[in-house]
Amino acid sequence: MASCSLPYIADARNLPATLPNVHEIESAEEIFSDTTGRKVVGVGTHFVVKYGVQVDPLEGKTMLFLAQSTLVPVPQIYAMFQNSAQNTTYIIIERIKGSGLDLEWPRMDSASKEAVTFQLRNIFGEMRKLASPGGYCSVGHGGLPDGLFWTDNPSNSFAGPFETEAELNKALILKYTESGLSKHKANYYTRTFTGVFQSHKPTFSHADFQRKNILIRDRETQPDSAHSELVIIDWEFAGWYPSYWEYARAIFACGRWDDDWNDWVDNILEPFRNEYAWMEILLRELWS
Repeated sequence: MASCSLPYIADARNLPATLPNVHEIESAEEIFSDTTGRKVVGVGTHFVVKYGVQVDPLEGKTMLFLAQSTLVPVPQIYAMFQNSAQNTTYIIIERIKGSGLDLEWPRMDSASKEAVTFQLRNIFGEMRKLASPGGYCSVGHGGLPDGLFWTDNPSNSFAGPFETEAELNKALILKYTESGLSKHKANYYTRTFTGVFQSHKPTFSHADFQRKNILIRDRETQPDSAHSELVIIDWEFAGWYPSYWEYARAIFACGRWDDDWNDWVDNILEPFRNEYAWMEILLRELWS
């Protein structure tokens, strides 16, 4: 499996311009996202930079792995480095000229939605070809980065990696009880998960499949293409999860269910309806 060490800088021949420095990044006025410990900014016409104390180099390493090993469309990683004094990671990424599928979807007719669905089905099919390096894990055989496993106690990690699905299920129960929820309900989940969450092979997943994480390149940047090219962004949660995970998280992310997106998700991913239902119950309890 491909890997990289930090600092990482792409071959100069593949850089569209001089890379921005830390001052240029931190003083950027074009802000796409600004949350606790994580900021995404635009720097000039060529670069988007994600940086902060909550940015994990794993995201950049995952994108490099996908670019080197698959046909999955991801933005290019131009550089990645850390400021150890501030414990801050910087990932300099290709700026995609286009718009998000979340903005375009309401304007699309059925034929356009079908074309997008066809492309996404192929993309996820490409991802599914990636064999796990061993059980349920992230790139580099680390723990699973889904926020469901997050804890503020580094010595009590729930993220694995896991050799078996039973170990992963046990971690979900431990996270539930650590959150202060009923131990009696946890016992019920233990019995239930043994029957519901089993026999799901490790499957490479984006783990945050939402329209806002799919970009459509402007057609003028791809004049020879018969279809608009899709690019998938935000790979911070990606890894080898049980095969139901992608579908369960994608349907959960439908939120208010105020349009037809869920219909098309069923055509892109293999549905796991029973597993989704139990995952939603668990997530709503943990995050309520």
